Amino acid sequence: MQPVRSIDSKPESLSAFYSRVRAHTQRLCEPLEVEDYIPQPVVDVSPPKWNIAHTTWFFEEMILKCLIPDYKVFDADFGFLFNSYYNSIGDRTPRDHRSLSRPTVERVFEYRKYVDERMVALMAEPPALAGGRDSTNAGVDLLSDALPPANAGGSALADLVVLGLNHEQQHQELFLTDLKYTFGLNPLFPAYRANYHPEETVETCSPGFAKVDEGLYEIGHTGDGFCFDNELARHKVYLGNFEIATKLVTNFDFLEFMNDHSYHDHRLWHSEGWDWVKQNAVESPLHWHKIDGEWHQYTLGGLRKLNFDAPVCHISYYEAAAFAEWRGMRLPTEFEWETANAKFDWGLRWEWTNSAYLPYPGFAKPNGAVGEYNGKFMINQMVLRGASLATPEGHSRATYRNFFHPHLRWQFTGIRLAR
Repeated sequence: MQPVRSIDSKPESLSAFYSRVRAHTQRLCEPLEVEDYIPQPVVDVSPPKWNIAHTTWFFEEMILKCLIPDYKVFDADFGFLFNSYYNSIGDRTPRDHRSLSRPTVERVFEYRKYVDERMVALMAEPPALAGGRDSTNAGVDLLSDALPPANAGGSALADLVVLGLNHEQQHQELFLTDLKYTFGLNPLFPAYRANYHPEETVETCSPGFAKVDEGLYEIGHTGDGFCFDNELARHKVYLGNFEIATKLVTNFDFLEFMNDHSYHDHRLWHSEGWDWVKQNAVESPLHWHKIDGEWHQYTLGGLRKLNFDAPVCHISYYEAAAFAEWRGMRLPTEFEWETANAKFDWGLRWEWTNSAYLPYPGFAKPNGAVGEYNGKFMINQMVLRGASLATPEGHSRATYRNFFHPHLRWQFTGIRLAR
């Protein structure tokens, strides 16, 4: 079976990759109490129990049910409970109703164990003819037709397992950001882990701007490694001369913006952004609290005094664009960001760009349920580039296209300026 790449770029077997990713999800759960698995305060965040069940559902629904004859599902209700947005698969729990006391947390972990055992067995003895694209096995053909074109060349089973593991890594990041939002609404400001403060990591590079000359540049994923379908097809773009900041905007920088009464200056904001500020009485980034005249920030390690030198975090696109306007600059486009990414360090924050989330020239949605993964969301959202402190190791790359609606800020989002 085709090897995949581990975090240190050495070959790693598919089963080892599977075990490593699945084990990391289990480790993320270690600090939680049973009560922590259930709350869902807003539609945008999911409870931990749903996240860990949904990632298991992916392997059962997309692989085991397709490839194992007479496969017996763990629980017939789970297909409805833990489907996220795959209309082609069937009905599902409404997104704002994922806070369920039943099934129990114990039952969900039994589900993960059940599916893991069958996935390990399947990878050890793949179905007959599963190693090639000319397979006559109906289940394998179904998977082959569903795969993103970037990942053609290996076995259909291996490619879909790798897709499922990258999907789980996305949910590992969501696990932390969703949980932080939920904990951040608790007046006790509980710590996820004691003395855990990755949000306070400070960039050590020198401030300044990197220059990029005008010209034609290639954008999009290339090579044999994994990518999502929205990173394709690779194509050329023309860019004019521009400069991009070598450091992210800091908390201190953003405090200056706030102290200049910028949340009350309509001239800095997009029309929708100004409406959002007024309707929601926004005065500061998410998770900031002014206590006894001093700014504090809720972190995964609990409530802390604001670290002025750390990159600003939990910023909406509206706030990022207004800050850039205040500084007399702009946000980079996603094409500028990708072209220039080797000129600066990145990975502490998802960085808002000035690009709408749209398909690349030549983009083609895969067939089947996998085709619902990205393409249908290419409307009314903005692209973010980079990664964040919550992104699992080995899951980031310069062509990765994250995307969110412009008002959202529960992710670890930040600002890099361009001019």
